[in-house]
Amino acid sequence: MPETDRLNATFAALADPTRRAILARLALGETSVQKLAEPFAISLPAISRHLKVLEHAGLISRGRDAQMRPCRIDTAGLIGVDHWLEEYRKLWNQSMDKLESYLEVMKAQQAAAPKKKSRSVKRQGETHARKD
Repeated sequence: MPETDRLNATFAALADPTRRAILARLALGETSVQKLAEPFAISLPAISRHLKVLEHAGLISRGRDAQMRPCRIDTAGLIGVDHWLEEYRKLWNQSMDKLESYLEVMKAQQAAAPKKKSRSVKRQGETHARKD
C-alpha cells in the first residue's frame, strides 16, 4: 500500500473512539476478540468489523491459537503517523523558539524603559493614579 494510502487508513482507523479504546486495551497485551468485546455495548460482529479496519491500517495483527484468534497491537503501523507528525513537530518547535525570542526581547525592552512616576489625585472622594 502506498504511504499516503496507509496514512489515510491509519487516521481513518484512529478517528473512531471504539477503535482507539481497542488499541488502548491491546497496548496492555494480547487478548481474544471475546475479551476485547466485553466492555463495549456492541455486538461481536461489530467488534470484528472494527478489528478488520485496524488490521487493514496495520495497527493490529491477529493470530491463530486453536479456537482463539488472539489480537495484538502492531506499533509498526504508527511509524508512518510519527514520520508525518515529525514535520509538524519541527514547525511547532520553530514557532515556539521564535515566540520565546520575541518575549525575551519584549522583557528586555520593558526592563530598559524608564518607569514613570505616578501621583495620587483626589476627585470626588476617590483616589486615582495619574501618570505624568
